[in-house]
Order: sequence, then structure tokens, then C-alpha cells
Amino acid sequence: MVGFLGPNGAGKTTTLRMLTTLLKPTEGTARVAGFDVATQAQDVRRSIGYVSQAGSTFSSAIAGDEVMDHGMLYGMSRRDAERKGKELFEQLDLPGLWRRMPKNMSGGQKRRLDIAMGLIHEPNLVFLDEPTTGLDPQARANLWEHIAGLRARQGVTVFLTTHYLDEADHLADRIVIIDKGRIVASDTADNLKAQVSGDLVDLEISDAAQVAVAGEKLAAIATGVEVEGRHVRGRVQRAGRAVPGLLRDLDGHGVSLDSIEVLRPTLDDVFLTLTGRSLRDAEAGEASDGDQPDVLEGADR
Repeated sequence: MVGFLGPNGAGKTTTLRMLTTLLKPTEGTARVAGFDVATQAQDVRRSIGYVSQAGSTFSSAIAGDEVMDHGMLYGMSRRDAERKGKELFEQLDLPGLWRRMPKNMSGGQKRRLDIAMGLIHEPNLVFLDEPTTGLDPQARANLWEHIAGLRARQGVTVFLTTHYLDEADHLADRIVIIDKGRIVASDTADNLKAQVSGDLVDLEISDAAQVAVAGEKLAAIATGVEVEGRHVRGRVQRAGRAVPGLLRDLDGHGVSLDSIEVLRPTLDDVFLTLTGRSLRDAEAGEASDGDQPDVLEGADR
């Protein structure tokens, strides 16, 4: 399970379109399922499943017919396509919806139907382009379970593009982070978060007059100490071991706390360490930029 993470406009969808042969690269090489995307595009398409961000079902079609038609386009017999399609409907929690039209389904059901269409021909590799965008939290969590099950039940390799940090952290075995059209990191989530220097310790001081003392004591064990109002924050290596001693020190100097939080590094902290800005801030700032870098303008589709 590979999570492809980055803010809007970073190049996620453009990269995915190149890897799935929907967009011709202007330079460079890439191999998907053992085939060159530029010179063996047909072999790539035979070997993969693809679920686009916009979806691929016709709203007024019968769901089962859509899935079977998609399978037969890949050379499956009608009998095999129906058998496999109904099996996928059970696995993806779509029972009783074989004869329903997508326009009469919920958002989560339509996304699971899109995934069924992408899996009908039993590919070893499936590309999911932001599959949970627009879903409510409950539908997102439900779809996470089904996506994780693709690998566990069917041995499918999943290439998942997303801008949800928690989604990538929860699902992916390996994470690739793209920013402004360039890969800035590629590793497991744990290894990437290990690059961040320590856990974030956030102290909320009861008395504003004691903030300076608290900052001095935290600075003795932390880096990057910042003060915001009555909050004092800093990065502490192995905070679980260091914080008890800090609390005794603060108590000995009469510093009272309203609260203390110890936060493990997140993928957003990784992005901040690598680029100097928050991924969430980057997303907000680039949401209107589109997802295709200038270098790809005019490329053949």
C-alpha cells in the first residue's frame, strides 16, 4: 500500500495520469507492472485497475451492468464478469445494490462501486485517485476498511493518492510525498516521522507570570522552544522519559500547569521539516493552482 501525499497543485493527479498512461510524459521514464508507460502503454493498461477522482459510473445505468460491461471490456466472459462482480459487491459491502442506479446510491456506496469497477478484471495493481474526497467521516472510515482489505484479502498492490494526512498514515505501508512537482520524501511513515527531532511538548501555564520560568525549564531539555500566551512548546527527544523530571522541576519552582500535552510527530511535521511549511498551509495556499505543473502543458493525452 503506497500513499502518494501532497497538497493540491503538487502534481499528484498529473503523476497518476502519467503512470496510468492517460497523459504522455514529456521526459523521463517510468515502468508500471514491469512495462514502460511510454512504449508499452497497452500492456500497462491491461495490468492495472484505475479509479479516478471523478468516478467512472454512469449515474442512470444499472450498477451490476456497469461492472459487467467493464469486465467484458477487459476480455472477461459475461458469466465470469457477473460472478466476479457479485463477489466484489459482497466484499465491498454493496449487497442488494446490483440492480440499483448509481444516482440512487450514497456517496460512499458510489465510491465503493467505482472500486469494484477498477477490480473486476482482477489486476495485481490498482490506482486510487483521492477515493475519499467529499465523503463524510463515517463513510471515509468505512472505505478505509475496504481499501485495507484489498491488500489483505486479494494481495492487490494499491497506489493511493490523497491529501488527507490521517488517511496516508493509517493505510500506507510506504509514503511518497510530492511538493511542487518534486518528490521530497519516500519511506515508511514511522521512518519519516523519526526524522522530526522529538515529540512536541505543550505546557499550558496557570499563571502568566510563570511563563518565563517554564520556558527556561523546558529549554533545558527541548529544542525550538516557543511561547504563545500561556502556552510553552518545544521538541523533546524521548519525551516519555524526560517529562516526569520536567514536571518535578516545574513543581519545585512553583510553576502550576493547567494542562500538558505530548504529541508524537505527524506527517505534517515531516512536511514542515522537509519544506519549511505546513502541508495543510500549502494545501490552502495552492488549492486554486490545479494539479498540473507547467512542464506538462501541451502533453498528449
